[in-house]
Amino acid sequence: MLPTPDSLDLIIRVVRREALDVVSLELGHSDNAPLPPWQPGAHIDLHLPSGLTRSYSLCGDPQDADTYRIAILRVRPGRGGSEEVHRIGHPGTRITASRPRNSFALESATSYAFVAGGIGVTPLLAMARHVAFVGRPWSFLYGGRSRGSMPFVDEIGSLPGGLVRLVPQSEAGLPNFTEAFAALPAGAAVYCCGPGPMIDAVLAAGASIRPEIPVHLERFSAPGTSGSRDKGGAFVVTLARSRVTVSVPAGISILEAVRTACPTVMSSCEEGICSACETEVLAGVPDHRDSVLTPAERAANKYMMICVSRALSTHLVLDL
Repeated sequence: MLPTPDSLDLIIRVVRREALDVVSLELGHSDNAPLPPWQPGAHIDLHLPSGLTRSYSLCGDPQDADTYRIAILRVRPGRGGSEEVHRIGHPGTRITASRPRNSFALESATSYAFVAGGIGVTPLLAMARHVAFVGRPWSFLYGGRSRGSMPFVDEIGSLPGGLVRLVPQSEAGLPNFTEAFAALPAGAAVYCCGPGPMIDAVLAAGASIRPEIPVHLERFSAPGTSGSRDKGGAFVVTLARSRVTVSVPAGISILEAVRTACPTVMSSCEEGICSACETEVLAGVPDHRDSVLTPAERAANKYMMICVSRALSTHLVLDL
């Protein structure tokens, strides 16, 4: 994919090995100019030399105005993005990135419980750092395959005021989410990021033990029912700025259809979990199939993820 006009031209300053198959990159302007600000939970898209676009959570310190830090797990086999980042990730390499976006924002609560699985620690690290800085009570339950595969263990442990529990599966089995929810005080909020089975287990434990406690989550991959392309008939989409109308057949995503007219439309995960393809809806009724929008945002029908969502009306008008 081609970068958007407001993309950032950055340079990789520092590369660190954080765990097995995990490296972190520190990015900034070559002249150390300030970067656009961000808040915990935000991510950026890297526009890779191959044309791929991949989203990565910011895991550094928002107070560091001239540095973005991300961490990348090499996925084997994967879709190629993580392998490419590991291959080109050297100090001095220039790379293009989007401005930060946040669909996993940290909301106000009296205390916080962070639940991470593997590389899902990245957005939660920035959240825990912020919560520790403002002096709110917090806990961090962190699971992984083995201790050596879990990045940022020491960094989390050094944050003040929190209760950190590490659960490497090779040593301690799986985390006990039922026990974790039972111990939460009233007014707590849970923030969870990790693989699908872990998230499903957290949601089940919360609903069973403490249904009054909100669980905010970010997924690595879409749930099995999200973005199903084999359900729903054909419809048409008008691209208002491009003044083009395209047909979207059954089994073809809006993104695929739109790219026949606008090949540079942004996307990354193409599973409805990263918000890179979020598009404003000017008319028509979307059939939301993403894992990003809240129920209120879905009801408003102002935006949709065109990589997986479809239409309940016969015609959509999009701001493209």
